[in-house]
Amino acid sequence: MLNRNELKGFLDEKVLQYNTPLFIAPDPISIPHLFSKKEDIEISAFLAATIAWGQRPTILKNSKRLLELMDNAPRDFIINHKESDLDSFEGFVHRTFNGIDARYFIQSLQNIYCHHKGLEGVFSNCFLNNQGIMSRALHDVKQIFFEQKHPLRTEKHVADPMKGSSAKRINMFLRWMVRKDKCGVDFGIWEKIKPAQLKCPLDVHSGNVARKLGLLMRKQNDWRAVIELTDNLITMDEADPVKYDFALFGLGINEKF
Repeated sequence: MLNRNELKGFLDEKVLQYNTPLFIAPDPISIPHLFSKKEDIEISAFLAATIAWGQRPTILKNSKRLLELMDNAPRDFIINHKESDLDSFEGFVHRTFNGIDARYFIQSLQNIYCHHKGLEGVFSNCFLNNQGIMSRALHDVKQIFFEQKHPLRTEKHVADPMKGSSAKRINMFLRWMVRKDKCGVDFGIWEKIKPAQLKCPLDVHSGNVARKLGLLMRKQNDWRAVIELTDNLITMDEADPVKYDFALFGLGINEKF
């Protein structure tokens, strides 16, 4: 087992190896990289992150299909669509996320951009209103997202850490929006949440690597595990702990660590 300094050195090297533009093309983060305007970036990122489970080529294909149904103009479509425009989503399917879910997501995003100052406004306000406690903030985000009449089945597609979820995809989305560095992968276009306040995305692969490295003792990949992992990463970089997501992901997916 590596000591803490050796582990930090090892993981810092892996961050440098994987946090590069070469990371973008095969990853769901490539979807928001198709756009240059802030609202298009964050909307496409939110949708891509929402369906980011399963095989990455399928995630990319279906994310691009969602955008095609929105005329590849996500912000304009969200704000200006008519009810009849949503009929084309009827046949959309990505695993358990289907046309019913897509239809409500678009309606909810319209409400968010018209009445809640957009995705950044919702996440930032919920974060500030909960004194930076991420689990409570994400719980409140979900309440706003589903404040309109909606199919109950769609609720499962927005995680709630207050119910124990690791909220992997939301934490990944927040990493994309908040983290700032000069590597060109994450966007860093949101100002009110700081990189130091993010939680590390946790899935099967990153969890397994973290356990092998002694960064995570908890066996279940839930919110308590997210907190344990992030707390350990903070000891190696207090200002930007979730940069190590690149290292854990790369070791798990690319190196089968």
